[in-house]
Amino acid sequence: MKRAVITGLGFITSIGNSKAEVLENLRAGRHGIELFPPFDKPDIPPSLLGTVKEFDFPTADFEDWTFPSTYRIRRELMRPMTPNAFFAYCAMRQAIEDAKLEEADVRDPRTCFIGGSGGSPMMTHENSMQMDRRGVMRCPPMGMVNSITGSLYINIVNTFQIKGGALQTASACASTAHSLGFALDHIRLGRRDRVFVVGAEDALLRTILPFSAIRALSVQKDPDKAPRAFDRDRDGFVGTGGAVALVVESEAVAEKRGATVYAELKGWAESSDGYDVFAPEPAGEGLARAIQDTFADAGVERESIDYINAHATATPPGDAAEIAALRTVYPDGGIPRISSTKSLTGHGLSLAGAMESAFCCLSIKEEFTPISAKIDNLDPAFEGVPVVTQPTDFAPKRVLKNSSGFGGANVCLVFDQYPA
Repeated sequence: MKRAVITGLGFITSIGNSKAEVLENLRAGRHGIELFPPFDKPDIPPSLLGTVKEFDFPTADFEDWTFPSTYRIRRELMRPMTPNAFFAYCAMRQAIEDAKLEEADVRDPRTCFIGGSGGSPMMTHENSMQMDRRGVMRCPPMGMVNSITGSLYINIVNTFQIKGGALQTASACASTAHSLGFALDHIRLGRRDRVFVVGAEDALLRTILPFSAIRALSVQKDPDKAPRAFDRDRDGFVGTGGAVALVVESEAVAEKRGATVYAELKGWAESSDGYDVFAPEPAGEGLARAIQDTFADAGVERESIDYINAHATATPPGDAAEIAALRTVYPDGGIPRISSTKSLTGHGLSLAGAMESAFCCLSIKEEFTPISAKIDNLDPAFEGVPVVTQPTDFAPKRVLKNSSGFGGANVCLVFDQYPA
């Protein structure tokens, strides 16, 4: 089967809105968590968000949005967009430029799009309220587009005139890890030569606040104290938004056009817990199967992994289940270096798999290992697990990326140094 490589990256994140900013902050272990003013109410427990700087979406009217002047876009293209789709547009622009793709490459019928997003609850709410107040026939004309989860792929495919097909995954926080897995299958089987994989979330009030009802959000008020994956005193995740775009290409196509390669996407697998709609299976049995199946799919030995980018959201049961899974996979010890970059960015929900996979590609290409930040006291239950807490120039050559989502969805990916 054909090999798949990553040739372009684009970032709109809490730790930077360009590859250079993200790389600098990842290396230094600087986080992007801040107090979030819309949470500053007595009846709202959380206080923190991984904020996306330089962007503001105060209303559902795109005329009120503010964003960097470098991202110029025609009014007719912006009109049907949601905030998360606009984030994706910006990340796509970066990724196309980074991969040095021509307009003909983007519009080639053998280029397709696979995205992941939870949609924009703000837009859905505002459009529904308009319908209730003004009547069905007075809804905003673009309400049908920007009220649905699929708004991401609809807008991106239209804006960039992508001809090779479009798909959007919806497996909660495993969504864009699934997107990358499906992209790998497309390349391997020769169905497509190039796949844009994009994750995008708006991280506005109505997107994040519902997680408070299930006690999943941290209630810390100090941005330097949360999220703190793997720490004894972790108390939940901190949300974030933005978008990350990856260009996945067949090795042959990338080589033919002289593309720079970040990493090879070597293999993937998925599983489901079949346990609970919210909670992970405590022993991590489903995730352990996904990890083992990924190694088999990639044709690699577990001992060859030298860094794991964990899903670890900083919820007490979630982190514990992931470590339990790794202890199943590595029963005699020897778990590789591990960190959760969510401690720096916050949890991107559907965006997380794409964002953290892009971080893995940077860590391989730029020869460093990202940290798990804010750990004051490693959970005693994780004794012996080599959690990376200080910046290091250790250069991983083969990386495992774990992702999990509500309902027990588990997806794992292996990225390799290229050329090996």
